[in-house]
Amino acid sequence: MISTLLPFVLLLPLAGFVINGLLGRKIGSEKTIATIGTAAVGIAFLMAVAMFVEMLGLPPHERRVMVDLAPWITAGDFSIGFSYQVDQLSMVFLLIITGVGSLIHLYSAGYMHGDPGFSRFFAYLNLFIFMMLNLVLADNFLVTFLGWEGVGLCSFLLIGFWYDRKFEGVGITWTGDAAKKAFVMNRIGDLGMLIGMFILFNEFHTLKYQQIIEIVTTGSSFYPGSSTAITAATLCLFLGACGKSAQIPLGVWLPDAMAGPTPVSALIHAATMVTSGIFLVSRNAALFTLAPTTMAVITAIAITTAFIAATVGLVQNDIKKVLAYSTVSQLGFMFVALGVGAYTAAVFHVMTHAFFKALLFLGSGSVIHGMHEEQDMQRMGGLKKYMPATYRTYLIGALAIAGIFPLSGFFSKDDILYHAFTDGNGILWGAGVLAAFCTAFYMFRSVYLTFDGEERFDHHHVHPHESPATMTIPLWILAVLSVAGGFLGLPGIVGEDANLLHSWLEPVFEPAYKNFSQHHATSSTELILMAISLGVGISGILLARRIYIQKPGTADRMAGSMKGIYKLLWNKWYVDDVYENVIVKPVEIGSRTFLHRFVDVGLIDGIINGSGRLTAAVAANIRKMQNGVAQNYAMVFVVGIVVILAWLLMK
Repeated sequence: MISTLLPFVLLLPLAGFVINGLLGRKIGSEKTIATIGTAAVGIAFLMAVAMFVEMLGLPPHERRVMVDLAPWITAGDFSIGFSYQVDQLSMVFLLIITGVGSLIHLYSAGYMHGDPGFSRFFAYLNLFIFMMLNLVLADNFLVTFLGWEGVGLCSFLLIGFWYDRKFEGVGITWTGDAAKKAFVMNRIGDLGMLIGMFILFNEFHTLKYQQIIEIVTTGSSFYPGSSTAITAATLCLFLGACGKSAQIPLGVWLPDAMAGPTPVSALIHAATMVTSGIFLVSRNAALFTLAPTTMAVITAIAITTAFIAATVGLVQNDIKKVLAYSTVSQLGFMFVALGVGAYTAAVFHVMTHAFFKALLFLGSGSVIHGMHEEQDMQRMGGLKKYMPATYRTYLIGALAIAGIFPLSGFFSKDDILYHAFTDGNGILWGAGVLAAFCTAFYMFRSVYLTFDGEERFDHHHVHPHESPATMTIPLWILAVLSVAGGFLGLPGIVGEDANLLHSWLEPVFEPAYKNFSQHHATSSTELILMAISLGVGISGILLARRIYIQKPGTADRMAGSMKGIYKLLWNKWYVDDVYENVIVKPVEIGSRTFLHRFVDVGLIDGIINGSGRLTAAVAANIRKMQNGVAQNYAMVFVVGIVVILAWLLMK
């Protein structure tokens, strides 16, 4: 049944894209358009659930189904097609993408009501899902790269959906500029991924995941080939992951992606595009464990990203930008887990993050909708009495991401911090704990500034109201998942088989652990780490409550007394400014002065215009020979005949 259903799972979102993209304007009805778009993903989710149920009935090491849909490229001995594999890892991502994606589609029906681009928006969403499914279900790098580039294209279309709207950002004036920034930054990462693929093909003569894994794990625990090639390839693949998953130095595009409609933010930041890098490293775990240098680089970049993004989130006033920097920080946590070899912990956090971050983004969209497009939290306050459903669900999401027991974020974040301590070192764990504290603080800062305290909005022009059912129903479903999702990954202290997700994914990551062994702490140490993790989350919440509820005005005084630190965080550690001044402006100046004036105008246009002038000059002189005087023509004929006769006689 899996091989039968998989083509439908893939093609249903594509069909939704084609129908709404080509016939949306003729259909006209928003209800019909939304039904087509949502059903395309919702039915795919139901089919994925049926595939999951069937897979549960198979033995653990037989839960891999290969499906060849069509041939693609054949050149000599090389042959690759549209081939897919459904195993434990791809199934997790499949359920997340279609499940959360269908909820975002349903939410969009209410959020985008009345927008002139309604059908175009749903067409883009469906295409995004189709490309993401190709990315995670592919059995080879090439089809994955097809989906990889596809989600890059769709992110450009969706971030710049309102291309004519103003947007504040470094070097950015319009939402279209934010889309271009995302597109360019991702192209840099994509080049790295391409080079990594070339290196792997040169080393293994194949691009199929399973064949590469078999080569590096069969017969010996150490790959006998070139370790330099493996390190170079994995570093290049990680560069690609940095682009999609917004890690330093390619992560500056993600906060600016807030220029798009809120459902886009939820789709990109929670369930799809930003998790692509996590999937890529996880799928190739057996390769990455052979490159300890790459693992160290991943860990260093990840914890730096997590910490910097968490600190920047402390001072943001735009409710969506708080969540954007939160996403960057949480992605850093996931890569920390990958860097220390805790692949299951990384995938676990991908899953729980999809639940609570989608909930938070959709909740922020509900607030923006109810506040008539207002996004500044300083102009909100006291909204919980106007928007009770949005408040309760947003609060659940905030508690989950803050790591409060027994919500899902507690279990997944604790799992990462545990492995950072046992498989990393104390410094790595300490930096993670500090980033977790910042997360709890800024998330509840957003809760208190938005829903509690005094009302700071203009009552004459703004009339807060609860969102329609199409928007609140997905919020409640995601809230339930944010509460219950963590029980799929209970810590080892509960029982040896308590971590269901670990047991599920173990056959996928088993080849990686032939070259990498994890360490385990005692039960008492694990309890202490869990208590610290929980205590840090609670401390962040209590501090935020004291500053923004119990002692209003404290934040302004703190900002005044710590101007240097506040300015550093407000300017996002000057990362955007460094890019703008060191890369963007020099490139623009060089383009205008050298490339435009010298190369384009001087050289290229000079050659083209010069050849035209030369042709005109030659033609002008030749034209003098044809003046219309018959006597001159006769004289030329006679002279020509005399010259020819003389030449013949002399010969």
